[in-house]
Amino acid sequence: MELYLDLFSQPCRSVYIFAKKNNIPFEFKQLSLLNGEQYGEEFGKINLIRKVPALHDGDFCLAESIAILLYLAEKFKTPDFWYPADLQQRARVNEYLSWQHTAIRLHGSKMFWFLIMIPKVLGVDVPQDKMDAALEDLNGSLKLIEEKFIQERPFIAGDNVSLADLVAIVEIMQPVASGLDVFEGRPKLSAWRDRVQEAIGKELFDDAHQIILGAQESLKEIDSSKMQLFKPKILKLYM
Repeated sequence: MELYLDLFSQPCRSVYIFAKKNNIPFEFKQLSLLNGEQYGEEFGKINLIRKVPALHDGDFCLAESIAILLYLAEKFKTPDFWYPADLQQRARVNEYLSWQHTAIRLHGSKMFWFLIMIPKVLGVDVPQDKMDAALEDLNGSLKLIEEKFIQERPFIAGDNVSLADLVAIVEIMQPVASGLDVFEGRPKLSAWRDRVQEAIGKELFDDAHQIILGAQESLKEIDSSKMQLFKPKILKLYM
């Protein structure tokens, strides 16, 4: 089984961590989004959507991180707590996974692009009003994670870590990588992060986030000319 991943990407990190944590055998197929490798002819045969993560298992190909996580959980019969059989616990996981796409995923990604990628790689200043609005949206999503999804529970689905927590933590780490400490002044979120990190294992957590947490330095050496090809599309998406 092959997993096409770029650990710069939050969904890729969730799939990578889940597979590694559960000793799922796979071949790591490195693909660079910033270099546009997702538009290559060979990758198009694996995923016509041209996004990562992507899974290739025999003659079966699968796109979208949530679908891949559920496929791995079911195929390899991972421990129940990841995607609980209990109706209400599973519903909590599904609720979060359904919500996050247009909330913390969108808002965390936008802050990363606004703080690093657009000004430092594309050379475009982000207007202050757009920056302020993006930060407000991010703060709103983080507040919901604390007050709606975590509440007073150790983890989103209850007493044990689940796919919901895994998908949440990789998204929250994206703005952190841009230099924005979203955990400051949020003791509940910070305590939850520590529990998730402990459940995953610090070594694996750090391994998965090494690239993104070093982004501010590594991007100084990137060939920005390749990114310029996608500049109109990126600015249309975020600005």
